[in-house]
Amino acid sequence: MTESAAKKHTDFPPVANKVLILGLDGATFDVMGPLMDAGKMPNLKRLVDGGTSGIMHSTVPPITPAAWTTFMTGINPGIHGIIDFERYDVRTNALGFNSTNALSHVRSIWQILSHKGYRVGSVNVPMTFPPVPVNGFLISGFEAVSTQTEFTHPPELKSEILDRWPDYSFKNKWKRKTFGGDALFAENLKDITRTFHQGAEVLEHCGEKYGWDVMMIVYKMVDNLQHKVWRYLDPRTRDRFGKRSRMALDCFTELDVAIGKIMAYAEQHNAHIFMMSDHGHGSLEGKVQPNLMLEQWGYLSIRGGGAQSRNRIRQRLAKLFRKKGKFAAGSFSLEDDLAVDFSKTRAAVVHAGMAGFLYINLKGRQETGIVEPEDYENLRDELKARFEAAACKDPNGNEIKIFDAVHKPEELYGCSREKRDWLPDLMLSPKPSLAVVRKIRGNRFVSWVPLHKMEGTHRPEGVFAVHGPGVVAGKKLDVNLIDATPTILSMLGLAYPGDMGGKVITDAFNPALQKRIDDSSSVEASESMSAGASAYSQEDLQKLTARLADLGYLE
Repeated sequence: MTESAAKKHTDFPPVANKVLILGLDGATFDVMGPLMDAGKMPNLKRLVDGGTSGIMHSTVPPITPAAWTTFMTGINPGIHGIIDFERYDVRTNALGFNSTNALSHVRSIWQILSHKGYRVGSVNVPMTFPPVPVNGFLISGFEAVSTQTEFTHPPELKSEILDRWPDYSFKNKWKRKTFGGDALFAENLKDITRTFHQGAEVLEHCGEKYGWDVMMIVYKMVDNLQHKVWRYLDPRTRDRFGKRSRMALDCFTELDVAIGKIMAYAEQHNAHIFMMSDHGHGSLEGKVQPNLMLEQWGYLSIRGGGAQSRNRIRQRLAKLFRKKGKFAAGSFSLEDDLAVDFSKTRAAVVHAGMAGFLYINLKGRQETGIVEPEDYENLRDELKARFEAAACKDPNGNEIKIFDAVHKPEELYGCSREKRDWLPDLMLSPKPSLAVVRKIRGNRFVSWVPLHKMEGTHRPEGVFAVHGPGVVAGKKLDVNLIDATPTILSMLGLAYPGDMGGKVITDAFNPALQKRIDDSSSVEASESMSAGASAYSQEDLQKLTARLADLGYLE
């Protein structure tokens, strides 16, 4: 919607004149805490010690698109409709990518504030592509495929950014060469730290140009960095890497310099700072194959005639000719991609990452459906029990449960399944050090990775801190990510919609922060939950798939 510059108003006395939101994607105090204590992140330490801070618990699953969209809307993934990067269409048995086109039924914090007359700015916040009109400016997050796309509001901001910062990019530039060695590793880290400083420059430039009451930047590369270098950060393994460990940790010192610039800019404008992450981070030590479980248990049938082998050969050829991703061939068939015979399959994990999203092949819903509707709940309960009981041996020979939880999404999110065909029938949440993969390789339910080769993956425990006048210094609290938006609105003296799912973090302030609920709604339209028109061309799909696969989000 087009937002006009209405007169700014409040519903009760605010505690904040302005709020600058600092997003550190994937940040964890497991890494930053020791660095703050060692004097390596003095600016962040000043921010944390001078305000209220603690753990911010993420969404289920703790994945970037679900989490940042939950922050922006103040409602849970079952309502706003984004639970993963990918979205399954049961009518076509196909996968696509989520974008802001799937969010026409909900209002974001930027739209709420714009409607109330506040000037807003958003820099690199995930799930803001294509950009929507706001009273201020918006620069899309990393799911914008390239700077060739229209990634800004207003549109003319794009050319100004590219003129001023010609190397501005959405690409994940982690380079790999057989003999790259430490020099290439250093080059990769240098590019990441460049984005930290560039982000602070872009934020200040746009803030001064457009003016602002609430402005936000997300440093997505904090997450990217940890995905790639976790073995150099993990206390169990970092000492064996020496130089590379020091180089990786030095990136956080550079991040702290950028944080210092942002803090100085906030102080210059008498703004409160609300620092947050969408999730935390930890080690990725193994990969779970739920479709192998389903096959061995008799619920899933693999196509014969060497379909899996042909898939692997096709993927290798695509990689050889630099056509990365499942869309590289120009068309995409889920049946071909998974090598599944849906005519004989009762259930399959269709997309996966931080969790496995399982769909029953239901008659009347999918064209391929073979499960009778009257058998649906019994089959779902049966599968839930089997996955909950699934166990394996860890690398030390200990018997462990593979999944921490197996959810029925409507129970998890407190929503109806009606008009939500994209919701999986079961959501499989693995043990924290495990990730879920869809494709079947080998014959082990869990493939373990040696610690010296491990990368990083997400954890539910993120971070937050709020700093400014009236904030209690040195206080520690546990909060939820969904609490952020009602808290920020309350800081500005604004009532928040009653259907927001979070709680105002009142105890961070002295006196306690006031709050008020109004009769408005975050859900604007009928909850059709349609994906909307695709935001991506076929070529864009290839690029985005490759980017997400490089981070381990997709196969």
